Amino acid sequence: MPNDLPDWRLVYYYFCQWSKLGLVQEIHDKLVTKVRLQAGREASPSLGLIDSQSVKTMSVTTLKGYDGNKKLTGRKRSIIVDVLGLVLALRLTSANVGERAGALLLFTALGQRFIRLKTVLADQGFDGVNFLVTVKATYQLTLEEVCGVLGVKGFQVVPKRWIVERTFGWWAFYRRLAKDYEVKESHAEAVIYWTMIRLMSRKIRETKS
Repeated sequence: MPNDLPDWRLVYYYFCQWSKLGLVQEIHDKLVTKVRLQAGREASPSLGLIDSQSVKTMSVTTLKGYDGNKKLTGRKRSIIVDVLGLVLALRLTSANVGERAGALLLFTALGQRFIRLKTVLADQGFDGVNFLVTVKATYQLTLEEVCGVLGVKGFQVVPKRWIVERTFGWWAFYRRLAKDYEVKESHAEAVIYWTMIRLMSRKIRETKS
C-alpha cells in the first residue's frame, strides 16, 4: 500500500463493504453521466459496443473455465461501452461461457438505465438469427454485426469496433487487471470499476484545466 493511505486492513474492509453495497458501481455510473455531459453528449447514449476479454485467474478462484479460442483457463469480462469507451454494463463469467450467453447477462444488467440506447454493435461471435430476434424482442435492442473486409488478412481497424478494444487497452496499463487476482467476482468487477473511475476522474480534471 502507498504510504499516504491507511493500514491495508482498513482499506480492504471499506473496499469489501463498498463493493457489497454497490457503492463503487454507483460512483462509476454517476461519473459516466458527468463525462458524457462534459463532452457535449446526452446523458444516455444511443449506440453501444459489446465485446469480451478472457483473462487468466489465480488457482484459488472458484469461478473459472477454459476458453478454447484463447487457450486459457480463467474468467471472461464482458462489457458494453459507449462511443467514448466508457463502460455501460459489466459482467464476469467463467471463460467457457459463450459470447451470446454473456451478452444476455449484459443486456439484463443494463435494465432501463439508458433509455436512448437502441443499437449495439458486435462482432461475429454474437451472430445468429434466433439470438438477434431474442435480443430485439426481450430487450428492445438492435444488435448489428460489424465485420472486417473479406479477403483481407491480418489486423484491421473496423469502424467503431476499435472503441471497445481501446477500453480493454486502457486496462492493460493497470497491473491489477493483467490477471484476475480476486476470489470473488464482485471484487473483480469492483477493481474494474475503480480503474474506470480513475480514468474518468482524470478526464474530468483535464477538461476543466
